[in-house]
Amino acid sequence: MEGCDLSNVSVVDNALSLQNKIAAIRRAGPSKLQVIADFDGTLTKYMVNGRRGQSSHGLLRQENPEFDAKRKALYEYYHPLEFSPTIPIQEKTKLMEEWWGKTHNLLIEGGLTYDAIRESVANSAITFREGVVELFEFLEERDIPVLIFSAGLADIIEEVLRQKVHRSFRNVKIVSNRMIFDDDGRLISFKGKLIHSLNKNEHALDMAAPVHEHLGDVDGVIDDSASVKKRTNVLLLGDHLGDLGMSDGLDYETSISVGFLKIALDIY
Repeated sequence: MEGCDLSNVSVVDNALSLQNKIAAIRRAGPSKLQVIADFDGTLTKYMVNGRRGQSSHGLLRQENPEFDAKRKALYEYYHPLEFSPTIPIQEKTKLMEEWWGKTHNLLIEGGLTYDAIRESVANSAITFREGVVELFEFLEERDIPVLIFSAGLADIIEEVLRQKVHRSFRNVKIVSNRMIFDDDGRLISFKGKLIHSLNKNEHALDMAAPVHEHLGDVDGVIDDSASVKKRTNVLLLGDHLGDLGMSDGLDYETSISVGFLKIALDIY
């Protein structure tokens, strides 16, 4: 498939409907708009330099390689089940809860430290899609909130922003699995409800923390949770069918969903 590049190809089911939605969002203005985005494979690239990019879970390396191997074994067992077309959704949801729960326990048992997170991100093959930083800047200038909703790890997402972008955005909040560390920087537990790939929804908004608070910025937050819920026009970005549920609990007027196709091409 010489010269094949699908990075700029888009497929629209109903072009007229899309144009009508765009017009409605423009008429309502920035004060009614919010962006809800998945992180891994959506804001970040699926392919990096011709190879599969890493996720916020996948890039993590513990000081004890034994626990990396155990987490990899869980991935190899559960990942095919996640995309199985024959497993009912309720059963699949329980399997995802098992997978994430076991993985989090291994991180605690293996004595994960924040220093290991910093080093893992520094050595990772993870990068943002072209235009993501510019999009965040554009939205920040217009006081449009961005909710990053991820089944990954909030602390790693923040470290990726710190190391790859070198700044934070006062309009960005993260809803993800957040770690709790002791005074020595060692992981001891996780905060709040477990978020996996099939239970994303905006009922977990109370877990959101502004990125700037963790990266050391002192500016105020543009929106609190209540005002975000009043923004009834939504741009939803994801790469998994489960991401369609990220706006559940939000009484929106107009919603545009954008799906990013995950594909690896062999170039002959």
